[in-house]
Amino acid sequence: MRIRYSKLVTIGVTDLSFHRVTASLLTNVLRNMGFEVNRIYSPHQDNFDKLRFGDVDMLTSAWLPFNDGKFKAEVEKDVALIELGLHYKPYSLWAVPDYVPETEVSEIEDLHKQTVQKKMRLAIQGVCPGAGITRSSQSIMLLYGLQKTGYRFFTGTEECCFGALEQAIRNKEWIVVPLWKPNYLHLQYHIRELKDPKGLLGKEDRAVLLLREDRKSLFSKNELEVLGSICFSNDIITELDYLVSCNDQPLDEITRKWLTEHNKNHV
Repeated sequence: MRIRYSKLVTIGVTDLSFHRVTASLLTNVLRNMGFEVNRIYSPHQDNFDKLRFGDVDMLTSAWLPFNDGKFKAEVEKDVALIELGLHYKPYSLWAVPDYVPETEVSEIEDLHKQTVQKKMRLAIQGVCPGAGITRSSQSIMLLYGLQKTGYRFFTGTEECCFGALEQAIRNKEWIVVPLWKPNYLHLQYHIRELKDPKGLLGKEDRAVLLLREDRKSLFSKNELEVLGSICFSNDIITELDYLVSCNDQPLDEITRKWLTEHNKNHV
């Protein structure tokens, strides 16, 4: 029997696995409030454009202030935004499989070593152009001078990025990959973060829900308080991302079960 909801809310979701997990958690909380939830999946920057033009009521999860601060500022030229909750504390990183000896590669600068360059896959596969890790990686390529050593950075899909890592691990190849936390790959494989002495990857962000202020009336005061009190973590999102991405379990069922088991349906 189909449940009839009394209210409708539209969420913008960046079309990456961990963003889908967070949006699913939020969807289940909103459904418990009586909302019908429409999720619109888009590339990173497109989501902020849709928030700006009112195609979505809210966006999950914006990484502030570093990775998505610029996009938020652009939206706020036209409409005020409200930050709600703390979904997790993400950060960007470059990593290698742990079979790459730490004595040879412990930081990004080590990629210049002749002995490393001869073994390392020179193609560095990233994700979509609008992602914060992509912008950071492009700065790394430039300011660490990696192109001079023969490395090349490519944007692409999540599947391209993860597939490159998985293929390299199967073949025991040396590879460096731009990643982030939370991410299920940290549970699936043994990978090691590289140090970034220049600090180009930025600092830890806050992942929050952004609500257009002119859509605030969709919610009661109590409902806004609930949305503002939502708090997950990198480990929680990583674990759920792993269950969905690697164990092929239904997204909304997994997140609903987690909320029920942890008594967080209404937070």
